[in-house]
Amino acid sequence: MKTLQDALLYGILDLGYVAPADMERVASQMVQGGVDLLQFRAKNHSESEIERLAAKLAPIAESAGIPLILNDHPQLVPSVGAHGAHVGQEDFSVADARWRAGRSLAGEVTPPIVGKSTHSLSQAAAAEEEGADYIGFGPLFATPTKPGRPAIGLEEIRAAHARSRIPIFCIGGIKLENLEAVIAAGARRVVIVSALLRSRDIPAYCRRVRERLEAILS
Repeated sequence: MKTLQDALLYGILDLGYVAPADMERVASQMVQGGVDLLQFRAKNHSESEIERLAAKLAPIAESAGIPLILNDHPQLVPSVGAHGAHVGQEDFSVADARWRAGRSLAGEVTPPIVGKSTHSLSQAAAAEEEGADYIGFGPLFATPTKPGRPAIGLEEIRAAHARSRIPIFCIGGIKLENLEAVIAAGARRVVIVSALLRSRDIPAYCRRVRERLEAILS
């Protein structure tokens, strides 16, 4: 299983952009392109529907050796066969999410991954202090994925990385057209949602993003 430290490209399969009928096909394309994590996000769907759909993604992530992360529903991690959960600022605490995500798996598997969304340096520091395994930092740019959430810009990316000991995934309106600016501002890992899911060639899009991120390490 790929570790968070090795991860560069975080893919989110968001049902706001992908129809449930196309979900498995799109997930396979994301994996083919080289996403390092796969998150399932299904706002406005019932818990039972999310559980049913997420269970279809678990084998795809497992076969690729990458973690499957559930958005907002840590309690479904055990039944789905996911590897962790991602929570927002207004959701569960990290400790509560980790308990819910691993309550029926204690002692049987690696502790579940828990990530947290952050929108400022203070929130990033607080999430790390809470024990988050990684943080999402953004939104850097305005994005239809998070309508109404103000963009935080690029100015604090480098400071966030300098202060953090855990992986930071920059998120929010990132696409190939602005990726160089995001990297120049200090980003080392990114989440891409709408631009990737709307791409005509998802595997190729993923590969182009990965090439630019991998160039940082060379």
